Amino acid sequence: MDKRKAIVEALMDLAARRSWHEIEIADIARAANFSLAEFRDLFPSKGAVLGGLSRMIDKQVLEGTTDDLAGEPARERIFDVLMRRFDAMQPYKEALRRISQDLQYDPVSLAALNQVALNSQRFMLAAAGINTEGPLGTLKLQGAVLVYANTMRTWLEDEDPAQARTMARLDRELRRGERILEGAEDLRRLSAPLRAVGRAFMQGRRSSRSERRRSADDNGDAENPAAAI
Repeated sequence: MDKRKAIVEALMDLAARRSWHEIEIADIARAANFSLAEFRDLFPSKGAVLGGLSRMIDKQVLEGTTDDLAGEPARERIFDVLMRRFDAMQPYKEALRRISQDLQYDPVSLAALNQVALNSQRFMLAAAGINTEGPLGTLKLQGAVLVYANTMRTWLEDEDPAQARTMARLDRELRRGERILEGAEDLRRLSAPLRAVGRAFMQGRRSSRSERRRSADDNGDAENPAAAI
């Protein structure tokens, strides 16, 4: 087994049975049959191992993504990709449930996990053929993280093998996100003339300042005999 994967699996096994705050890096290293030196060479912290799990799941989803849905609406494509992700996380469900409960009131850890989620969703949206560049790129990414996080709360409690509740929640979240993006796009179009006026105003101010500086420099040279040398 890949060394990084072995450490991820060791942490998930421990987290399924113990509180997150009780697990030490030495416990993870011992469970994976590695020394602390080997652990340190692979991961800088316990939280980084969660990032390793996220990348592992990303890779599994991306390798299994096909072009079958290329002609489908964007909502159907991202629905398919995110459900693949929940399927890939199924073996770690109990561990993730306990970790989620332990970290829900830890703002520092939640901020770090949000960054991991942003990086992950960038690839999930790309797999669904959804552009994340341009003026609304950041909104799409953070929106995808919110959709995923809200749906994950339902998934963690959904014991139905068919995952009907999870799919229904994901569909609702995606429809809500779609409406928000449509509203943001409308606002961006409506505000385009104002942004153009603002840019022109700022360019005019910069041009005026440059002319004043040139004028001051010219006057200073005229008054300074050394400038003629």
